[in-house]
Amino acid sequence: MNDYVNTMRRLIGNKTLLTVGCGAIIEDAEGRILLQRRADGGKWGIPGGLMEIGETFEESAIREVFEETNFSINQLQLFGLYSGKNAFATYPNGDQVFSLQIIFFTRNFNGILNRNQESIELDFFSREELPQQINPHQAPFILDWAGNAKLPIIK
Repeated sequence: MNDYVNTMRRLIGNKTLLTVGCGAIIEDAEGRILLQRRADGGKWGIPGGLMEIGETFEESAIREVFEETNFSINQLQLFGLYSGKNAFATYPNGDQVFSLQIIFFTRNFNGILNRNQESIELDFFSREELPQQINPHQAPFILDWAGNAKLPIIK
């Protein structure tokens, strides 16, 4: 967890913290999406995480994807901006967040897929065979991708 979040948690405890999350929809040559099943809850979602102070949205997504998958991503396109009622989350430890999500799209990636301690598994899924246990906070953009949504989306 980044230093900013730790500092804010010491000040406000578990109360709702405004955060900015950045992630990437990574699509392979077969048109499948890369999803990770996270260790903190077992739900499926795209690789991504919290922006650190001083980063651009793109830098945050690139860093988080590399940390979680070992993939270097390039040629990012804005996929969508997500907020609203789905932006509220409560973590297993009781921490509450309202997380604005900036989601990118790319088909340009390289590296050897390798999960870190945040993931139980990583796999590519077709639009027709998405896993059932999708993180409800990420479901809107995963389902927008599955429905062949036009770029960019603002919700």
